[in-house]
Amino acid sequence: MSAQPEFNKTLSDEINIMPDAHEKLVELLSNEEDINGVRIFVSGGGCSGMTYGMTFSEAPGEYDAILEKDGLTLYIDAVALGYLNGVEIDFVQQGMGASFVFRNAFAATGGSGACGGCGSAG
Repeated sequence: MSAQPEFNKTLSDEINIMPDAHEKLVELLSNEEDINGVRIFVSGGGCSGMTYGMTFSEAPGEYDAILEKDGLTLYIDAVALGYLNGVEIDFVQQGMGASFVFRNAFAATGGSGACGGCGSAG
């Protein structure tokens, strides 16, 4: 029987949930049955950098790190965790709309020219 790989399942203070985001997530979770937490995920890459998102989740996955604080449970898979170091999650209201905003040290700076084909059809 082979040993399972070890994954970092602990979260540090490097992931910062701002008070408005925390309050809104707890509110949204309280309206959902069978939902026990919020999954934070990372996808993409390329010229525009990583794309961050959230979805409701019933349970953590096998390789998820779990952050629990003041009535909020977050699930983050081991791969995404590496890209979330230094992230700040906020809830911002602008005019008639509101959204969650991810601010991250790894965000693309844009205009680097490393991906000259962006936006072109070839």
